[in-house]
Amino acid sequence: MIGVLGCMAERMKSKLLEEEKLVDIVVGPDAYRDLPKLLNQAEEGEKSINVLLSREETYADISPLRLESNGVVAFISIMRGCDNMCSFCVVPFTRGRERSRDVFSILAEAEDLFNKGYRDITLLGQNVDSYKWTSPDNGLTVNFAQLLEKVANIHPKLRVRFTTSHPKDITDEVLHTMAHYDNICKYIHLPVQSGNSRILDLMNRTYDREWYMDRVEAVYRIIPDCAISSDVITGFCSETEEEHLDTLSIMQWAQYSMSYMFFYSERPGTLAARKLKDDVPEEIKKRRLQEIVELQRNISLQHNLKDVGKIFEVLIEGDSKKSDQFFKGRTSQNKMVVFPKTDSFKPGDYVFVKIEDATGATLKGVMVQN
Repeated sequence: MIGVLGCMAERMKSKLLEEEKLVDIVVGPDAYRDLPKLLNQAEEGEKSINVLLSREETYADISPLRLESNGVVAFISIMRGCDNMCSFCVVPFTRGRERSRDVFSILAEAEDLFNKGYRDITLLGQNVDSYKWTSPDNGLTVNFAQLLEKVANIHPKLRVRFTTSHPKDITDEVLHTMAHYDNICKYIHLPVQSGNSRILDLMNRTYDREWYMDRVEAVYRIIPDCAISSDVITGFCSETEEEHLDTLSIMQWAQYSMSYMFFYSERPGTLAARKLKDDVPEEIKKRRLQEIVELQRNISLQHNLKDVGKIFEVLIEGDSKKSDQFFKGRTSQNKMVVFPKTDSFKPGDYVFVKIEDATGATLKGVMVQN
């Protein structure tokens, strides 16, 4: 029996079930609870499908079983869906409207993970900064900064990360909370998508170049040792060469530690697919992407070389990919570090590592006594 589950199932239901008859079950992102009934229907030879989107479902009372985990790093979903209608993005149509999970279930899951030995958790949401939960009992409202603080207070040895932030919503309150707690990691993923205000308007990102730069300046002012990463899309509809240069310039200015970089690819059903012409030739998109990748590669290398000689507290996650004679772990700034093993430590331990060398992707060092 073959099933397709998740947000893409909703978009591809007709093709999978009716046209090509490739699968037995199609289940959208909000229908997990319906799985037993759907399985029974499929076994009886019936068409088995539920792709209805919900405005309430958060799966707050379902605790994931973390298979194939390293036992150190875990992820907690704090919200579902998205209300931002970026013109290039299909998420609001496939995952539904934004709704936040209740704070008590999040804290209970985080505490349980810590008690089981996990030491690094990432709070997940399409736009974590818009997290907002109101108690049905007393009307008390918890925003994202307050949630961050509550999770950080579970234990000083529990590292807290989060993704993704939206430039229009990230507040100084969040930044000051990050600065106040040592165990809230000094790293923010803050997608820019484009460095040009006209393109950002076409993308319906609801901020312009100046707004984005103000938020980056706030990050570096309030948390001087913070690392920022980004998402970049090049070759969006009608993008000119000058507008492409604006993206390169904001990358150079912001000094991202790393970026996820793509050339624009039209998604069926999005506002851009319906209203805008995908008119930048693919060879130009690929050339612009290559320029973006080369720039980021150089920025990342210089970013990491500045860490040579510094000492960082690193959480050991396990063996290095290339050698079981080396550990790997991350700094608070989300940078991967590899360093020689000793018998005294194991995954889940915190150690201090002095950085001796760096590539664009990895720091290399040795353990030291603090």
